Amino acid sequence: MTASPESMTASPGLGTARPASPDLLRSVFRRHAAGVAVITAAAGRPVGFTATSLNSVAAEPPLVSFGVGTSSSSWPVVSEAEHIGVHILGEHQEELAATFARSGADRFGPSTGWRSGPQGVPVLDGVLAWLVCRVVARIPAGDHRIVIAEAVVGDPAGGGRPLLYHQGRFNALRD
Repeated sequence: MTASPESMTASPGLGTARPASPDLLRSVFRRHAAGVAVITAAAGRPVGFTATSLNSVAAEPPLVSFGVGTSSSSWPVVSEAEHIGVHILGEHQEELAATFARSGADRFGPSTGWRSGPQGVPVLDGVLAWLVCRVVARIPAGDHRIVIAEAVVGDPAGGGRPLLYHQGRFNALRD
């Protein structure tokens, strides 16, 4: 049973409930601090995008998931890729995160250190950790697809602290 917005009662201190909308969802998730990752793939040319939707799905087998918009310039390659790269960014990589988030940016230009890694997947330099994963599912979810992928190889040995995204901007952890 789903309650309609009209039937919901406000609890003291919770404010006024609003009907669900894209704006409400964005407003709620601005309050959710998320780690910042870059997802990469290649099919003749490398593509990549910044993602804050990265999740660990299962340990056995080792599965991750992330969302990608079907209007993204990376989607045509990701939609066909057998393997993708997952990169956990450090607080020193705010500019790299911004580059991969910016529409029309030269994401693999001279300012981006990278190499062709296992399975031909672009692997970024200087990240906290990376994985190359085999795509096992692409699930329709509104204007996005949820990609589920199984880790096949990676390196968790990068140094530093994670880059976070909160309130519409990049942040770092505080002690």
